[in-house]
Amino acid sequence: MTNPFHYAVTGPRQQKRHVLVLYAHPVEDSFHASLHRTVVETLRDAGHVVDDCDLYAEEFPAVLSRQERIDYHDLEKNQANVKPYVDRLLAADALVIQHPVWIFGYPAILKGFFDRVLIPGVMFDHVDGHVRMKLHNIRKVVGVTTYGGQRWRAFLAGDPPRKNIMRVLRAAVHPYARFRYLPFYGIDLSDFASRERFIAKVQREMENF
Repeated sequence: MTNPFHYAVTGPRQQKRHVLVLYAHPVEDSFHASLHRTVVETLRDAGHVVDDCDLYAEEFPAVLSRQERIDYHDLEKNQANVKPYVDRLLAADALVIQHPVWIFGYPAILKGFFDRVLIPGVMFDHVDGHVRMKLHNIRKVVGVTTYGGQRWRAFLAGDPPRKNIMRVLRAAVHPYARFRYLPFYGIDLSDFASRERFIAKVQREMENF
């Protein structure tokens, strides 16, 4: 059956970026899967180089092991098990992070990516007793998220996913990086039309990336 949320995408050519899309949803025919296709196809149509990192499809091992924690501050060892993902992150100059919000947080597989890849020597260095952020190759970050509940519930909970993208990552990447956060609140009670509007909104954002 054809997914009703799968749109053909077109858009104007723009300055080319190397975009790492971090996607975390386990169901291949979900609304998020349609959003994911829209993000990737629209960016590619606009002329960008897209590294599509589907964490579930790639079976990313999310658990930080005992040995990895022991080696966490050893720069000669701490990247050993995740070097391909470190290389992909450092090759990018933009990030699109797409995921559902579950219990006001990331899916575990995405949190595991951050735990295992955003490590000393990659995201930051320790210099003379201070933390120096260094992920300055990233000059644009866009978050595309869905929430089961309404915005007021997320607000009362502090909306950690929004803050993690708009504040924590902002401190880690290039000082003049541009940020956009595209949330869809209340998806559990949404209708077809509202979902169509959100996909169209995300598509426009990717066209103008």
